[in-house]
Amino acid sequence: MAHRNDPDVITRLLTTPGRWAVVGLSTNTARAAYGVSRYVQSLGNVIVPVHPKAQTVHGAPGVRSLAEVEGSLDVVDVFVNSARCGDVVDQAIAAGAGAVWLQLGVVDEAAAERARAAGLDVVMDACPAIEGPRRGL
Repeated sequence: MAHRNDPDVITRLLTTPGRWAVVGLSTNTARAAYGVSRYVQSLGNVIVPVHPKAQTVHGAPGVRSLAEVEGSLDVVDVFVNSARCGDVVDQAIAAGAGAVWLQLGVVDEAAAERARAAGLDVVMDACPAIEGPRRGL
């Protein structure tokens, strides 16, 4: 069955301040993750950049992998291509995240189903920086 985003879940994730791991976030200002993570931060969220280079972005120190994140995660925001996102979703499940948000163009039905089965909220093929303004945020 194809995943359908629940508008109430999107609204809750965007309006409830939390801790978001942003997988694929680097200091490259040309990448979508850079601007979107700034927007997520502007909503009152704490971001954790997750990238092999573990760079500090928007004042937040980075880590190399989700396994290196200390403490709880409310959302894992996935900025990797669809072919690689299943592994990230599995790591988010293992980390005990509350939700996974697969960015615009990132689609993996099997990974979304695994996340739902593990009790995570799932948003797929959507962008917070588009969905937030649609809700007046």
